[in-house]
Amino acid sequence: MLNTMTYVAIMLLAALLAGKLVKKMKLPNVTGYLVIGLLIGPNCIGILPEEFLGSMSIVTDLALGCIAFSIGAEFRIKFLKRVGKAPIVIGVLEGVGAVLVVDLVLLICGYDVTFALAMGAIASATAAASTLMIVKQYKASGPVTNTLLPVVALDDAVALMAFGISMAVANVVSSHGTASVGKLLLEPCIEIIGGIAFGALLGIIMVFAVKWYTGRGNRLAVTIMMIMLCVGVSNMVGFSSLLACMVLSMVFVNLSGFREKIYEPLDRITPPVYMMFFIISGASLDVTIIASVGAVGAIYVIGRVVGKVLGAALGAHISKAPKIVSKWLGFTLIPQEGVAIGLATSAAATLPEYGKKIQTIVLCGVVIYELIGPIITKMALIKAGEIKA
Repeated sequence: MLNTMTYVAIMLLAALLAGKLVKKMKLPNVTGYLVIGLLIGPNCIGILPEEFLGSMSIVTDLALGCIAFSIGAEFRIKFLKRVGKAPIVIGVLEGVGAVLVVDLVLLICGYDVTFALAMGAIASATAAASTLMIVKQYKASGPVTNTLLPVVALDDAVALMAFGISMAVANVVSSHGTASVGKLLLEPCIEIIGGIAFGALLGIIMVFAVKWYTGRGNRLAVTIMMIMLCVGVSNMVGFSSLLACMVLSMVFVNLSGFREKIYEPLDRITPPVYMMFFIISGASLDVTIIASVGAVGAIYVIGRVVGKVLGAALGAHISKAPKIVSKWLGFTLIPQEGVAIGLATSAAATLPEYGKKIQTIVLCGVVIYELIGPIITKMALIKAGEIKA
C-alpha cells in the first residue's frame, strides 16, 4: 500500500491528464475529473483504496468551505442594487421550483421523506462555470443573457439555503418519529440561524484581521484559517457549515476594502483542492448500484429540469421580465457540477443510510447534465437570438 503523499500525487496527475483529454473533447473539466476518479477508485481499477478516500475528509471539508466562501462573494450590496428585482425573484423561484418538483414526485412515488428532502435540496444547484463558459465563448448578449448572469450568481446561494433548511428537517425526521415537535422545529433553526450568526461574527473578525496583517502570505493564511475555523466549529456544534462560510464571505465582501487582495490569491491556490475533491467524489461512485437507482435517477434528472424551467418562467412573469426571458431562461440553467457534488457529499455524511445512493444519483446526474447542459444552453441562447447560429 502506498503512502498518503503518493496517493495525493496520483490524484493530481490523474486530474491534470483528464483535464487535457476533455479539453480536446470540448467537455467541462469537472466531467473528466469525475470519470477518471471513478476509473482509479476502489470500485474500478482500485488504484485509490477505500481507506485512503476515508482519510481525506479534510480535503472535502476545505473544498466545500471554499466553494461556499466564493459564492458569498457574489452578494455585494452594490451588485444586488444594480441588477434589480427580476434576477432575484427568478433566482429564488427557479431554485425552489427544482426543490419542490423533485420532492413532490419522489414522495408521490413512495420514497422516504428524508431521502426525498435530500434529493430535492441538491436539485436546486446550478453550474455557474459551464453556463458562463458558453456566454463568453459565443459572446452572447441580450435580455436572456443579461438576466442569466446575475441569476447564476444568486443560484448557488439559494441552493445552500434550501439545502440547509431541507437537511436540518431531514436530520430530525430521520429519527423515525422519536423526536418531539419542539425538536423538529428547534434543530433546523439552530443549524440555520446559528450558521448565519457564526458566519457573520467571523466575517467581522476577518475584516479587522485583514487590516492588521498586510502581507499577501499572511492575508491568505487568514482567509484559509477563517474558512477552516468556520467549517470546523460549525460541524462540531451543529451549525450549517455551508451557510456559515457563505455568510462569512458576504459580510467580509461588503465591509472590507481589501476584496481583491483576498479573493484573487485564494482563486490561485484552490484549483488543486477542487481537483482532488472531484477525484475523490468520482472515486466514491459505486457503479454497482447504478442499476438499482435507475428510476429515482430519472426522476431526479427530469424533475430538476422541469422545476428549473417552470420556476424561471414563473419568476420572469411575476417580475415582469421580457417574454423571451420567460420562454428561454430556464433552459440555460440545466448544467450542474461542483456545488451539487459538495451538497451530495454533505448529505451523505448527514444521512449515512442513504449516502452511497445519494452520491451515485447526483454524480451520474452531473455527468449527464455536463454533457447535455452546455449544448442546451447554447441552443436556448440561439433560439433567443442572442448567439449567432
